[in-house]
Amino acid sequence: MFKLGQRVVIVADSFEQGMPIGEYGYLIGRDRNPDSAFSWIVRIPKIDKQYAVVEDDIALEETLLEQEADRIQKEALLDFALATRNEALFRQLMGIQDEAAENGEPVKESMEEFIRKVNIKAWI
Repeated sequence: MFKLGQRVVIVADSFEQGMPIGEYGYLIGRDRNPDSAFSWIVRIPKIDKQYAVVEDDIALEETLLEQEADRIQKEALLDFALATRNEALFRQLMGIQDEAAENGEPVKESMEEFIRKVNIKAWI
C-alpha cells in the first residue's frame, strides 16, 4: 500500500510516542524485522524528528481527502432531502427499509409519521 518516499499523514499514535497527529511526514524506511511491532519509519520535517510507526497510524493524504469528500457529499444530500421533503432520497441515504416496501406493497405514510421517524434518526 505504501511506498518509500510517499507523503503520509499521521492519523493516530498507537504506542503513545508523542507523535503530532494531523502532521505530514515522509516514509523514509521500512522495518522488515518480524520481531518488531513497527513497520515504517516516518520523518516529520516540521518538527525535525523520525518515528517508527505501525501501518494503522498513517494514511495517505488522497485517502483522507476521498473520505472527507464522501462524508460531505452524504451530508449535503441529506440536507437537500430534508429541505425538499424527499422521503425516498432520505430513506436511501439513511438506509431505512420498510417491511411493506420489501413485500412490494405500496406504503402510505402520513407526514407526521415521516417527521417522527426523521427525528428519531436525527442527532438533535
